[in-house]
Amino acid sequence: MPDSLSPPQHHWVLPLAACVSDEWLPTVKAMPSTSFRNFGKLLQGMKEVHSDRGNVYSLSPPHERVLARALGLPATDGLIPWAAWQQLQAGGVRDSKAWAHITPCHWAMGREHATMTDPAALGLQEGESRTLLAAMQPYFETYGITLHYSEPTRWLAEGELFRDLPSASLDRVLGRNVAPWLPGAGMGPPGEFSVGPPQAKSTLKGSGETHEVAHVGATAMRLLQNEMQMLLYTHSVNDARAASRQATVNSFWISGSGALPENFSPRPQPDVTVSRSLAQAAFNDDWVAYAQAWAALDAGEAARLLALQQGGNTVRLSLCGERHALTFETAKTGIFSRMTKLFGQQPLSAVLEQL
Repeated sequence: MPDSLSPPQHHWVLPLAACVSDEWLPTVKAMPSTSFRNFGKLLQGMKEVHSDRGNVYSLSPPHERVLARALGLPATDGLIPWAAWQQLQAGGVRDSKAWAHITPCHWAMGREHATMTDPAALGLQEGESRTLLAAMQPYFETYGITLHYSEPTRWLAEGELFRDLPSASLDRVLGRNVAPWLPGAGMGPPGEFSVGPPQAKSTLKGSGETHEVAHVGATAMRLLQNEMQMLLYTHSVNDARAASRQATVNSFWISGSGALPENFSPRPQPDVTVSRSLAQAAFNDDWVAYAQAWAALDAGEAARLLALQQGGNTVRLSLCGERHALTFETAKTGIFSRMTKLFGQQPLSAVLEQL
């Protein structure tokens, strides 16, 4: 279903409005109808304007694909150039260089696999982050990558390797086994690089042959992962953190890789609100907090958008799960009564189950 040509003034994106966890549906169905009162009224005045269909193995989750479209960014799976976009928004030069986000993080090592913990929970300070970046920079430089400090748990990395290297969003791996989401997982050859969901291969043609540049970049990233784990194991920053009973930085994550198209012209910045409370509760596997977040969102942002809509404004709502996203927009008067009847016949949970 095509998106409308002129974006509305107000657009609300709701990540993880639906989850693949076994606990999700019972949680939503057990919630009182009052938790969705404003959502229901909001949807009664809306029509569906876009349907984004995917699967749980896509590297870019539905909410990131929705945001990419809103900003006019390319939405190739695993290659939405979020890092390139960030450096441009921060005053960088508009060019076609390749960038990625590098997140210093902690992997909880289990008996069979490593689990990504929330980088925000590290409480990493700027001084610690800059010290680690300086120690890691020479290793990255050997692969043609330059690191730039942005914030404690997110750096910018510039390097041609990132141009065709698909990477998984942090929102795909938080609280989960990292192996299926590492660069190159599913690309082959059999063994370390064939674990997890399939990823698209990007190719570069030249000199009469096709080079699997994505695989080359993935191999470089895996080598860097091993080198950094050894470096970080004995680093003084981690010694100090361990002494104060803080989690150590024992790895890094790559995401937001890719390059902006040549002559990229960004769309005017839309009024987009992204609410992260549902996602945070789901990542923590806290379904009491998840239900509470729905009630708070209904009383807050849903009520605000409903008031705007009832005041004659056109608003848009994107409900995003882990597979699909549905985007709704204020309906024109001619179809308002039909849409009221449609949404009046089904609870919000039935809409969410489509995600």
